[in-house]
Amino acid sequence: MSNTSVAWVPTTMNSTQTFLNTRNSTNLSNQALDEIAASDITSRANYIYSLLAALGFIAGCFLFYSFTQTYRALKRLAWLDRLLWAFCGLQLLLLLLSLHVVVYIPAYLHTTGLGCAALSFTINTVSLCSLFVLVLMAYVLTLDPPSHALLRKPWVCAALVSLTSFLISLMLAGLRGPKEGMQEEADCFMDPVRAGVSYAAARLCLAFLIPYLLQLGLLMAGCVRQWKSKRRFLSGSEEGPVFLTVTVVTFFCQLFYSVVLVRGAQLDQLASLKKEVLSHREHAFLTVARLVLFSGSSASLLIVLLMHRTCRESLHGALRQLRDCCRRPGATQTNRNIIAPHIEITDTLQDIES
Repeated sequence: MSNTSVAWVPTTMNSTQTFLNTRNSTNLSNQALDEIAASDITSRANYIYSLLAALGFIAGCFLFYSFTQTYRALKRLAWLDRLLWAFCGLQLLLLLLSLHVVVYIPAYLHTTGLGCAALSFTINTVSLCSLFVLVLMAYVLTLDPPSHALLRKPWVCAALVSLTSFLISLMLAGLRGPKEGMQEEADCFMDPVRAGVSYAAARLCLAFLIPYLLQLGLLMAGCVRQWKSKRRFLSGSEEGPVFLTVTVVTFFCQLFYSVVLVRGAQLDQLASLKKEVLSHREHAFLTVARLVLFSGSSASLLIVLLMHRTCRESLHGALRQLRDCCRRPGATQTNRNIIAPHIEITDTLQDIES
């Protein structure tokens, strides 16, 4: 009897050990499959964004060329064109700052806590500056010309936009902070979910709701003002449809990113309570949200290029010149070397007397 029980105990221990090994191997294989699927998602999103970013960068460079040509021809730019030029410059800068995401996908930028905090502060400042430039455009379109004399001066508007964006970004940097230390190297996230729900909610309110609520208030005031005067609003100017389209595109990109960031912070908080970490799919979803945020910059530059009349005419002229340069030297050109008849009628003194 005793011999049977002694022989049964090792058998039970071996089967338990085999079950645990099988379970661990299954968990490891599932984690590996999740990681592969997450890398595939981020890689596909990166390919799409890279194409859109390249088109946006080319459009941004051409916009600067078009605005420069307009300034050289007229020796001045209209007030709305100046604001549009500043907005395009900020969007082009955001495209360059997005390289820290594109280059390292599916991994992440590895730098010190201080360097990552400085990168996040710069991106938030530039993004806020572009949103407040849209607020100024809404103000100019609502009150054309602006009722306040100081807002007609470019340096006053630049100082107001820069100072407001700097202060809001400074508040967000204080909430974000380098959690691990200033000189410790780690993976860098523009807006880390480990900063907490408070940071994500503060960014949602300060960097998203405030600029768009200001724009909404100005647009509603403009609609009421133009309805009383029975005039067209936004559609009555060339920049109105451009402003409205860019605002809608950036609104949805910012909204999607802000909601995903708040959701990721909540999931990270729940995972930390269970002493777990976010899954690879959640990290991939956050990376896709960052790419969507920067895609708004590319889309805005393309929209301005295609909808702004002066820029569109410059694009047509450049394409026409490129087409003429690409023609074969021996090709027949029927529209050249044609002498147009010139008829001139003059009245002589005899004709007048008769």
